[in-house]
Amino acid sequence: MLTSLPKDIELRKLKCSVEEIFHEGGPIAAKPLKKGACVAVITNPFAGHYVPEIEGYMESLKPLGLAMAQRLIDELGGPNEVQGFGKGAIVGGAGEVEHGALWHVPGGYAMRELLGDSKAIVPSTKKVGSPGAQLDIPLTHINASYVRSHFDTVTVGINDAPRANELLLALVMSTGARVHERVGGLKASEIAGVDGLR
Repeated sequence: MLTSLPKDIELRKLKCSVEEIFHEGGPIAAKPLKKGACVAVITNPFAGHYVPEIEGYMESLKPLGLAMAQRLIDELGGPNEVQGFGKGAIVGGAGEVEHGALWHVPGGYAMRELLGDSKAIVPSTKKVGSPGAQLDIPLTHINASYVRSHFDTVTVGINDAPRANELLLALVMSTGARVHERVGGLKASEIAGVDGLR
């Protein structure tokens, strides 16, 4: 799918990675937690000057969002394995933080669509940063934002990105609760699945 991106999406890099967590000092988990990230580095068409109307660019980003979400879902073992998600962007220094907000719709809706129309809002963060900057992206449960066991973070970054005229766009997912979670609250097994909160 990455070979059929719109002409106004210039992709320089794509990086997907998965970490497995076996324990956090306690017993080894029966099933390791997997946390994954897919990061794309693209040219920012709005870098270097103020453009009043940018909203339409979200449409161009949708195929990239879908391709990245599918790649990450596959890396984690399929849609039935994914329980947590989040998204984020780092804008290069010649851009503005609003350019990172363009990722809200294409990134979030791509994951929700491919995960079966999940109910919860996709948590998000963004900032302006230099090459090598890192971003801590929050994770929550895909169907209920109040599931405390799934509050987590994935840190993303690439050593040479974003350059001043680039955007680093990221999607993150997890396969379950934090290893050794034990601070109570709504359990995943108790989700009503009505409002995206509980």
